[in-house]
Amino acid sequence: MIEKKTTKREDETCVLIGILIGQQREEELHEHLDELAFLAQTAGAEPVMIFTQKMSKPDGTTFVGSGKMEQIRAYIEEHKVDLAIFDDELSPSQQRNIEKILKCKILDRTTLILDIFAARAQTAHAKTQVELAQYQYLLPRLSGMWTHLEKQRGGIGMKGPGEKEIETDRRIVRDKIALLKDRLKLIDRQMATQRKNRGALVRVALVGYTNVGKSTIMNLLAKSEVFAENKLFATLDTTVRKIVIHDLPFLLSDTVGFIRKLPTHLVESFKSTLDEVREADILLHVVDISHQAFEDQINVVHETLKDIKAHDKPIILIFNKIDAYTHIERDEDDLVTPMVRENFTLEELKRTYMAKYKMPTIFISATEKDNIDDLKETIYHQAKTIHMERYPYHTLWSTTDIKKNK
Repeated sequence: MIEKKTTKREDETCVLIGILIGQQREEELHEHLDELAFLAQTAGAEPVMIFTQKMSKPDGTTFVGSGKMEQIRAYIEEHKVDLAIFDDELSPSQQRNIEKILKCKILDRTTLILDIFAARAQTAHAKTQVELAQYQYLLPRLSGMWTHLEKQRGGIGMKGPGEKEIETDRRIVRDKIALLKDRLKLIDRQMATQRKNRGALVRVALVGYTNVGKSTIMNLLAKSEVFAENKLFATLDTTVRKIVIHDLPFLLSDTVGFIRKLPTHLVESFKSTLDEVREADILLHVVDISHQAFEDQINVVHETLKDIKAHDKPIILIFNKIDAYTHIERDEDDLVTPMVRENFTLEELKRTYMAKYKMPTIFISATEKDNIDDLKETIYHQAKTIHMERYPYHTLWSTTDIKKNK
């Protein structure tokens, strides 16, 4: 694994930096920075200040303008801040320039997500996937870094005559990437064999934005103990359980949560995990209806499903956390102020979204176990339809056999 500093994570403070580009709404920027703050807290850092700037495009040298950069530098120096975290991916040159000015550790959104994934990875499979993504991200950023990666491989004569340390480091990282890719290919083949050996059962996969309650729903339906926590990316490894509703068995898998600006390297590394989504017969798209930006999160998941070519599957839309949903009461006599989403009651939202999407839509609370029976019935009917289409003779035989035994 990439060496990490031994700084106590719980003691680290950070500033968050984002830019408002073009016609982007300020509310949208603040939603993104709120999520960045949650990511920072999940990683173990405490945000102490947010800096924003309106720009036509990011500055190619320092991401933000020179005046804003000086303002950030002065704040970091005065308050002895440990980290500066940017809401977008920085180029290698931007990162080097910013480090020279701010003289503190610099992270971008991609680095932060990779760091969380590395901390959350439990199995050898997940650790390998994350390690590959980390090295792929590191390779173009080696210039100017004093990495000493040769210590990981040791041995006399490793460094060629006249070879610069940066070239040695690049060669080591490329070798490591090749090794990890080979290891993942083997794991992918093993996982593909496992999926084939699961028999003729209908396969259902939970998908959705991170921290929407997928693992809690998995625990309810499977009566299992899948790790669930109110933090981003609590689940990295795919968990598969056999579920039986009425007379129908099927397989249910809980997958890694999606997020906006999901690092490309992670999508590539987590191929076998995402194959659970690609090869599923039905997707349960879980949405946190209590989140103020749940509509944006729905769009992020839809786009991610398109990217991995899994958007054309039957989908059941599950609005979770109805117990935490709140709205702003609107004066009945106010006929001038336009109706906005924040004014909608839960019943109004139900009518709106059940009509908006051409798919089964259900509203539940996994923690309070509200409408779970309705959810089970919805999944049962969808799974049964696929089962009967795929195995008509098997279904007919089973029905006849049951009648004979009565």
